[in-house]
Amino acid sequence: MAAASAAPLAVNGAVKMGTVSQAYLEGIKVKETKALISELCRQFYHLGWVSGTGVQKERMMDEDMYVLSSSGSVLSEPLAKPWPNKPPKCSDCGPLFLKAYDMRNAGAVIHSHGMESCLVTMINPSSKEFRVTHMEMIKGIQGHGYYDELVVPIIENTAHERELTESLAEAVHFLLHHCTPCYSLIKACPKTTAVLVRNHGIYVWGDSWISAKTQAECYHYLFDAAIKLHQLGLDWSTPSHGPIHRTNGFLDSHRTAKVSTNATTSNNGIEPSRRCIVLDIEGTTTPISFVTDVLFPYARDSVGKHLELTYDTAETQDDIKLLRAQVQEDLENGVGGAVPIPSDGEKEEVIAALVANVEAMIKADRKITSLKQLQGHIWRTGFQRNEIEAVVFDDVPEALEKWHALGIKVYIYSSGSRLAQRLLFGNTIYGDLRKYLCGFFDTTVGNKKETKSYIGITESLGVDDPSQILFVTDVYQEATAARAAGLEVIISIRPGNGPLPENHGFDTITSFSEI
Repeated sequence: MAAASAAPLAVNGAVKMGTVSQAYLEGIKVKETKALISELCRQFYHLGWVSGTGVQKERMMDEDMYVLSSSGSVLSEPLAKPWPNKPPKCSDCGPLFLKAYDMRNAGAVIHSHGMESCLVTMINPSSKEFRVTHMEMIKGIQGHGYYDELVVPIIENTAHERELTESLAEAVHFLLHHCTPCYSLIKACPKTTAVLVRNHGIYVWGDSWISAKTQAECYHYLFDAAIKLHQLGLDWSTPSHGPIHRTNGFLDSHRTAKVSTNATTSNNGIEPSRRCIVLDIEGTTTPISFVTDVLFPYARDSVGKHLELTYDTAETQDDIKLLRAQVQEDLENGVGGAVPIPSDGEKEEVIAALVANVEAMIKADRKITSLKQLQGHIWRTGFQRNEIEAVVFDDVPEALEKWHALGIKVYIYSSGSRLAQRLLFGNTIYGDLRKYLCGFFDTTVGNKKETKSYIGITESLGVDDPSQILFVTDVYQEATAARAAGLEVIISIRPGNGPLPENHGFDTITSFSEI
């Protein structure tokens, strides 16, 4: 942890001032933080996370710590202790902690040398990421659920920890900008709050010391589980955790099979190349009529009641905040149907304005995050009350099961929110299909008709080449954007789908059995 006579103060962030008074350094906030770090260091020592270092972490005292400013300058340092204690030295980790504070607005950072975090980077020496899915402890990582794929970047070790700062900054930059092409994805897409250092350990950050500690415990659990699954010959990175594939004697935990067009198996000895399939929903896995005739009307008819019942909850207030921002933008751009939402009006006035805007957005089939997020929350209630049952085409469950058995990772990319996607596939007429899915992408990745959205998906999936991803959609503009990003693309032709341009140039299917 960022603590000790060998480390800067890490709980509650770096001191955000160039100079401070002696009264501040001797104040209650600094004293409580030092006491907390001493206690945590003792706990982490007994977990095996901080043993073998120059500072005896289990014997840490409050007066053994450095206090740094946000620029890294020393504000307070400990006094030297008699031999055989080493002279106090500020940790080489200091710049790395400060980088996490600066780039991720962290409130606390934990650096662990736990054996699990070291070994898991050694199983596949060429891997740049640790990936795991369908394990309960993933829920303990900020922004993740059981069905999500957790991705942790791996950077190479150096002789001195201070030399890791640039690599860690690049990894964090990847998390902020490549896994998530826009700021809203920092909140919504599969992401990580940690960076692994090969043959060394892990850095974990959170918005508070409780968040950082809880997540560190979950990461170490997942690493330990991955090591034990590997010892059993099982692959932790796939939903089924089935037998792992090996190439030239090394674990290739990301290797998956390719299903050639019009082929049902890949047992002929040919090295597979298709690793992932990304599916659209409306018109691809699910009839357009289900969305237009069932989901949209349910959301439209229920929005007023939903807002009335949940108005004071944090979730609905967040939904309202997003809708306010979108409506303000619509008003400035002269979008039809947009009506002002009172900023200080009565609850009934606010809800009435929200309902009017939502109805107009649904009628115009707007593909915007604020609408999709609210719809997802409304549909969740509908599925929980068994008022809605999702429809998928008859060939979908069998295809998902087949791809799953072949080791192909399947993802969903839809304009509907990730919550709505999970609800749909978790409550189908064929039962819960989420066990066959590795992750979900929505409009927080970007507009589905923009090439940069598919570039972002490609980078987050960690494939060597975008052509290893097959994208299936019914929309020509989406197909064109995905192809421009280098993905393999097939257009789905289903009953009720719109017409395609003549000579569109894409392969087409009428059933997933053709893939």
